[in-house]
Amino acid sequence: MDITATQDNECAILALSGRMDATTAIEFDNAAQAAMNDGLTRILVDMKDLVYMSSAGLRSLLSLAKTMKIKQGRLCFCCLQPMVAEVFRISGFDRMLSVHTDREAGLAALRA
Repeated sequence: MDITATQDNECAILALSGRMDATTAIEFDNAAQAAMNDGLTRILVDMKDLVYMSSAGLRSLLSLAKTMKIKQGRLCFCCLQPMVAEVFRISGFDRMLSVHTDREAGLAALRA
């Protein structure tokens, strides 16, 4: 998995590509932690190029969501590909996490 970390004003954007599984989830954890270490409490995870997510990836997302809740931050996801969207739907993540169709909508939700 590749992660491109950028910033839009006070929002961190983590753009994921490839596969998020037991081997690569730690990379996501580290990137999210780096954003938080930089003082960013609004994170958008762009999944436009993420083609696969395993249960290990879901655990990483849930862990980040819990951390952001404790820090009173905001977390949004956008641009889910069909396979990843199905994993979100089956696991119920689409109902408990903020999911948006595009990056602009996700950023708008973070700033609201």
